[in-house]
Amino acid sequence: MVWLAMAEAPSLVSVCMDALSHQLLHECDDLLLSSIYHLPSHLLDTLITRLPPLALRTFHLHLPFDHHSTKKRKRARFSFRTLSPLISFCLRTLSFRSCFREWNLNSAWQSLFQQRWPHRLHRIHPTDWQQLYWETHLQDCLDQAAEVALIPSFVGYIGDIRISDSILKSIGFVGNSSHSTCDQSKLSYHCLQFGSQLSCLRLQNVLCNEETSVLLRECKLQSLVLRCIRSRGQIDGLCKLIAQHRSTLTSLEFVHCTLSLDFINAIFGSLIIESVQKHGIQHLSIIASSFLEPCTVSLPSGLVSFLSLGRSLCSLKLSDNHHGRTFAKDLFVTLLNVSSGISVLDLSGNKIAGWLSDFNRKFLSGSHLSFGNGKSLKLLRVLNLRENNLGKDDIESLRYALEHAPNLEELDISDNSIEFEGIRNLIPYFVGASEMSPGITCLKLENCDLSYVGMNHLLHVLSTYKGPLKSLSIADNYLGSQVASALGKLLSSPIEVLDISGIGLGSCGFQELQNLIKEELKLVKINISKNRGGIETAKFLFKLLSRAPQLVDVNAASNLMPIEDSLTIICSALKFAKGNVQCIDLTGHIWDYKPEDVSSFTEFVYNGLPIVVLPPSSTSAAPQDHDP
Repeated sequence: MVWLAMAEAPSLVSVCMDALSHQLLHECDDLLLSSIYHLPSHLLDTLITRLPPLALRTFHLHLPFDHHSTKKRKRARFSFRTLSPLISFCLRTLSFRSCFREWNLNSAWQSLFQQRWPHRLHRIHPTDWQQLYWETHLQDCLDQAAEVALIPSFVGYIGDIRISDSILKSIGFVGNSSHSTCDQSKLSYHCLQFGSQLSCLRLQNVLCNEETSVLLRECKLQSLVLRCIRSRGQIDGLCKLIAQHRSTLTSLEFVHCTLSLDFINAIFGSLIIESVQKHGIQHLSIIASSFLEPCTVSLPSGLVSFLSLGRSLCSLKLSDNHHGRTFAKDLFVTLLNVSSGISVLDLSGNKIAGWLSDFNRKFLSGSHLSFGNGKSLKLLRVLNLRENNLGKDDIESLRYALEHAPNLEELDISDNSIEFEGIRNLIPYFVGASEMSPGITCLKLENCDLSYVGMNHLLHVLSTYKGPLKSLSIADNYLGSQVASALGKLLSSPIEVLDISGIGLGSCGFQELQNLIKEELKLVKINISKNRGGIETAKFLFKLLSRAPQLVDVNAASNLMPIEDSLTIICSALKFAKGNVQCIDLTGHIWDYKPEDVSSFTEFVYNGLPIVVLPPSSTSAAPQDHDP
């Protein structure tokens, strides 16, 4: 047993910390907690970094003072005699160590979150990491319970579903055969213990029942996402849950649901606070869902009431639901008549061609409008009409309708075949709005079958637009190199984000663009991928990097660049770049290279990652022969 002699023995402090951590996972009385809280703070700091989530929760829950306070604690007289000999020894040992120092419990919870869900950390910046930890934990428990409940052979109560050992161990609970252990392994225990931390919830249809509303009675739900709601029973359970939390709910989202007229009226009826005849929903989304007749023909009365009583409503998303023109027209009329504060309207992915055909300049600008005063549209900032089967006539009608949205900043009409006539109908809007403030700052016209003639005209208008335009995407319109001159002029404007992917610039277009760059640009992000620019793409990048000090992101993928000269030019460009480029995407090229061929790029790193994203070597990516 030589290896035992060579192993480093744990320190006395470490042994004591482990003992206290173990004790906090079990029932502990006020005397034990009081004794722990009176340890010197630098030891408490060490202790909380070693506690598993359940133990840290016990420690955090019973704090006898504000742990954010910088005032020194008063030491109380207490006795170790009534504690167990081991715990008494541990506390005596630690109590005679050093002096007070403040600690940070929030950092301890952040560390525990990072250990358990490292892939989610970069997307969130909460102020309360303990709340987020238990909210995410309970969501994982509910997701796991939904998987079990979806099995056809499942019978019984949702609350009795067992939580997996891996989840239980992750919070510090190690099971045995005791009765309390059985309770702690049930979903009902986790809902009861951690439900008060739940403010955002995703719920599968199988969990939409009366029992779930009881399990989640301690929650203070603010955001609720529902998936695949289809049956009457699920709607009844959902309505009970919504009514239970309607005083706190601010965001409601339905995904892949099947909604009938009765369902819609019941759902939105459960949101209304009868005593004041209003609701508190700020964000409503219905996505990729089926509206059954007569909802497909006209706006359901429940939704009309919801919009009419929605003084706090700021965003409305009804996308990919197969809505038709009558539905969209009724919605527009309703919005013109109500007084909500909608700032975001998303109707993308529907078939609403002709929805504005009745709204011409004369009708909308008349003094005796029967469609209200358009209060809701006056606050509109974002309008998404992507993939709505719109044509040139729809764009002309839209132009007149936008007169009722003076604060519009973002407009997306991509994936609509508006062609040359459509863009010509839109240009007068930008000409007339050039003096408005703030004006359109983000415009998306991707895949609209545009010609270079109409685009050149629009780009010249946008180059002098006083909005000013900050972001433009005209990707996937085949415009050719004839648009390069107008693009060069636009680059000299305050444009910050530009997507010209797949517009057919070719080598001639890139050559002209680089010749037109003569001053510093405001660009932050640019996408020039899929333009078959060859070596001229690399030369353009060299010019761009030297003239755009704020540039951080470049997508130059799939441009048929030759490897030999292109990599040399780009490497040289990075060395002399004025800005702080974080990413240059060169994927989509079929290059045959060895690691030593691209070793010069290793010095260009941002946050530990290479700035230049190379395609896999065609040699290493070649299929292998696995035959014997």
